Amino acid sequence: MKRADFRFFHRLRVRWVEVDMQKIVFNGHYLMYFDTAIADYWRALALPYEESMHQLGGDMYVKKASLEYFASARYDDRLDVALRCAKIGNSSMLFEGAIFHGEQLLIGGELLYVYADPATQTSRRVPDTLRDMLEGYERGDAMTRIQVGTWQALERDAAAVRTEVFVEEQGIAREDEWDEADKTAVHAVVYNGMNMPLATGRLLVAAPGVSKIGRMAAKRVLRGNHFGKQVLDALTNAAQARGDHEVLLHAQQSAAGFYEKSGFKVRGEPFDEVGITHIEMFKSL
Repeated sequence: MKRADFRFFHRLRVRWVEVDMQKIVFNGHYLMYFDTAIADYWRALALPYEESMHQLGGDMYVKKASLEYFASARYDDRLDVALRCAKIGNSSMLFEGAIFHGEQLLIGGELLYVYADPATQTSRRVPDTLRDMLEGYERGDAMTRIQVGTWQALERDAAAVRTEVFVEEQGIAREDEWDEADKTAVHAVVYNGMNMPLATGRLLVAAPGVSKIGRMAAKRVLRGNHFGKQVLDALTNAAQARGDHEVLLHAQQSAAGFYEKSGFKVRGEPFDEVGITHIEMFKSL
């Protein structure tokens, strides 16, 4: 096995709690490292695991796990954990894994999962949708698509994400979340291969030549997968396409760093909006 054969899903630094008196990792901990990487694999597929399995009508169960030891990880080593879906059978999925310290292969592994009925745990055929997503990801296909359009076209999906994030997660009152501006705004929604909405945002006219981006939201379990940036870029491009010279937004102060990475700059002092500290940011187009 070589590093070039894999994609990497987890990086960790070995600490004392994970090693024995010889300062090497306990053998059983490597399975935990692979299990953590599997969770990141589903995130890479743009699948919120629990919601996706419920929609598909099944769940994944480990049938067999095996490890092959080449060398030991030691205290304070930085490890890279890699996975690939090597084979999809009728009801099974075989994942091959590897753990590296730099270029050195330490551990090889295989994880065999069975797709099954969650009530009876009897095996079921892997759904075509999931099969296509796994095969597509291993080919290097994009796992998401973005749609830009009107509220009439995207209301159901944009509203679902915003309700989950702003109303249910952040506790914003429903009456504060919805306004008439939605009807005239340009909206963007990111979808996965199951056509599940993952992230959204909207673009308003703030002044002649100035657009305002707002209602940026992404599902909590998939944050960090750059879906928010996809929305931000799509709306910024829409503003530029209609000839605007500036786009601004009111960022939650905790998210200011995210927007700075896309070229937005802070303007003015922090202020309160629906009980949450915000800051105005802008970008020249």
